[in-house]
Amino acid sequence: MSLINLLESKNKKTLFTTPSHGQKSFIYEPLKEMYKLDISETDAHNPQEALYNAQLWARSIYHTYSTTFLTNGSTSGILAAVLSCTQVGDKVLIASNAHPCHFNSVRLAGARAICYNLDIDPDWGVPLETKPEVIEYYLNRYNIRTVIVTSPSYEGIISDIEEIKDICERHEAFLIVDEAHGALYPFSDRLPISAVNVADFTVQSLHKTAGGLNPTALLHCNCEIDVRPALDMFMTTSPSYPLLASIEANIDYLSSRDGYKEIDNLITKLDNMRAKCKNCEFFGDDPTKVLVRVPGMTGYELSEKLFEVYDIEDERTNEKSTMLLCGIGTDNKKIDRLQYALSRL
Repeated sequence: MSLINLLESKNKKTLFTTPSHGQKSFIYEPLKEMYKLDISETDAHNPQEALYNAQLWARSIYHTYSTTFLTNGSTSGILAAVLSCTQVGDKVLIASNAHPCHFNSVRLAGARAICYNLDIDPDWGVPLETKPEVIEYYLNRYNIRTVIVTSPSYEGIISDIEEIKDICERHEAFLIVDEAHGALYPFSDRLPISAVNVADFTVQSLHKTAGGLNPTALLHCNCEIDVRPALDMFMTTSPSYPLLASIEANIDYLSSRDGYKEIDNLITKLDNMRAKCKNCEFFGDDPTKVLVRVPGMTGYELSEKLFEVYDIEDERTNEKSTMLLCGIGTDNKKIDRLQYALSRL
């Protein structure tokens, strides 16, 4: 039985267990229906078996050694990956501008961080890709156990993960890819190649671009390492089964005909928008990230104008450019509104 089916089935037992509301009482009215689905590890439900089956099914969708559902964001996936393949005193190669969880994972593992710098594009003000030759340089000079690469970047810049993986294999180093912003990649040939079937570990955030609830995510593993012991060190023993079921439903949608169609329509609509906004310049490898600049305006000025005049809030801004994030849930009406605003700047 899947998690979705389990939560939709009726329980006839009278529960004097945690959670105390027993799926009947609720305190916060807007979440009334979620209280009904909020179960725990009771004999009446046996959700552990359903979760196990759901993750086995997900593994078959992604073609991985294992795919683990996360309810504490990609951060928990990075922590688990590093703790799974790194020992005390090991060296871990990470970008100097990496997400804080990269540095925190190294500290928790008792390892040592070796940092490399990314080039910054002078015209767009965003970090560029991780160059394979940089990884080769550091692996040639240090006994590095693990490499962490962020691809795509926040702004949608892609690194050559296949070449970096080849380099890591030659040096017997594990490769962890933070693909938090690339959860749509396995489901469209029009998007960059996913690291899911390349890296040893890949982390994806469903809640960023794939339509998932905060903070749902996935940890994919392509090596014969069990990540569960590491996750058990810091994850709660009382997980949210409604959130876990939402992950199952999320993957089911992404891998369906409707999911593929929505992603394809989104990319087509955004491509058409870019073509029509001739007064703007666009950049990046991921068509779902609208990284834009307008000649004569700073990124901050563009961001302020969009917010104050057109009631549009962007995701990230720097001195040179502004990035607007799109994904599952970005409908044609929203894109039309953005196109109207950008074309009049």
